[in-house]
Amino acid sequence: MSKMPDLQSYIKETVTYKAVYTLLQYLYDFFETFGKISYRLVEVLKYMFSFQINFKQVIEQSSRFAVDSLPITLSIVSMTAIILAMQIAPEMVKQGGKDYIGLLVALTMVREIGVIMSGFAIISMIGSSQASELATMRVTEQIDAMNVLKVSPFKYLFLPRVLAGFIMMPFVVVLATTVGIITGGLMSMISAKDVTWLCYVTSVWQGLYIRDINIMLLKSACFGGCISLISSSCGYDAAGGAKGVGIATTKAVVWSFVAIVIIDCIFAVAFYF
Repeated sequence: MSKMPDLQSYIKETVTYKAVYTLLQYLYDFFETFGKISYRLVEVLKYMFSFQINFKQVIEQSSRFAVDSLPITLSIVSMTAIILAMQIAPEMVKQGGKDYIGLLVALTMVREIGVIMSGFAIISMIGSSQASELATMRVTEQIDAMNVLKVSPFKYLFLPRVLAGFIMMPFVVVLATTVGIITGGLMSMISAKDVTWLCYVTSVWQGLYIRDINIMLLKSACFGGCISLISSSCGYDAAGGAKGVGIATTKAVVWSFVAIVIIDCIFAVAFYF
């Protein structure tokens, strides 16, 4: 009988046990977090469809979501477009495909790069800010005070942020994508010979369809709402003082990155597969 504890201790010290235990713990955390986010989405939709919306807060969050994040978003998307055009324009000219440079840049920006890079920029700046804000409110017991006063945090904290993200993200993406296409054209003219602005713009219009733009707008709206919902949810669950705020912010950023990649994959399969 005395050997059983020794056997159990030995098994717990093995690499296989630790790996399986860690994997199960990550799976448990994943499903727990996913369940909480889903529940809070239902609560947000309940207040939204019952028109219990504080429009002043929505406008404030919209200004913060779009205006404050615009410089970094435009910078990231523009630099990505410049790098893309710098690499593909000379090669396309060598292969005799200079009339397709604008088409390739525009399709890449509209379908993927413009939305994804804008999402990454929004997560880094706005998502992390929302998570840390709600996490600070949680650890300083401000959210507990709201619950005591029978004030719903989902109505006054979640709903304005989710609505702002859902509404404003398409505007940010459209502006960032437009700037990216323009900067891509300028870099194409610089990096490759015989590429004129007229040739580039004509190629853009030949390869750009309303369907692609509509899909981009829908995808960006889903990205914006998802980023705000996940960031707010992770901040809402914070615990443990200043350390808890940092953990919640990191969790919000990681979950948001994973979520928009999964959503992007779903859109790609649904509309382009």
